[in-house]
Amino acid sequence: MGLSGTSRLRVRYAETDQMGIVYHANYLIWFEVGRTELFREINLPYTRFEEQGFSLAVIEANCRYRKPARYDDDIKIVTTIDKVTTRSVTFSYLVYRDETLLAQGKTVHLFINKEGRHTDIRDTDLWRQLQMIISNN
Repeated sequence: MGLSGTSRLRVRYAETDQMGIVYHANYLIWFEVGRTELFREINLPYTRFEEQGFSLAVIEANCRYRKPARYDDDIKIVTTIDKVTTRSVTFSYLVYRDETLLAQGKTVHLFINKEGRHTDIRDTDLWRQLQMIISNN
């Protein structure tokens, strides 16, 4: 698929541990920043999902740490939509400081309805919007 977006952030002191290195769980938060901004860039913010009665539930998350990020680093998060089906979305992430790859990861999300049940979005405006965006990129 390959629809991608780039987000930037500066490492905050609160994100680091006693050794001055970014605590590992913060990368998952950065992944969320990346996918939220990617959806916003394609004019499909999470609020639009919610307005149509859907959410995205994380069912898989992984991260491979390559190099440490530290306080005040300028971080770039490249987020790519790898796969979209009527039931799920898969994202991949690359986290950089300058040109140095710090981490790479993947998350898989299921579409769920207001009752928290896994759902198929095939006959929805949301699915039609996603299909239009994907076909234009």
